[in-house]
Amino acid sequence: MELTAQQLGAFDGTDPSKPIYVSIRGTIYDVSSGKGFYGPGGSYAVFAGREASRALGKMSKSEEDVNGNLDGLSEKEMGVLEDWEKKFQAKYPVVGRLAS
Repeated sequence: MELTAQQLGAFDGTDPSKPIYVSIRGTIYDVSSGKGFYGPGGSYAVFAGREASRALGKMSKSEEDVNGNLDGLSEKEMGVLEDWEKKFQAKYPVVGRLAS
């Protein structure tokens, strides 16, 4: 399955009949099993239905960082992003790709 960023936004946890998705480096994960974290009011809800690579690398929950732009990230931040990616790969099923 391939989703645009706009389509991905529909999977932000606000509709209980839909799964919750988060994209990292263009890979979309179904994080519904982590609803307490990614659902509305959860500590990581800002990432739900969005491409979150930059924010994860920067360990940021700031709106302006929740995107896929990796320009200017330090080597350390890229390492942090890779660690997040490994955690997602181990914990959540891949459901598709973000359309470029």
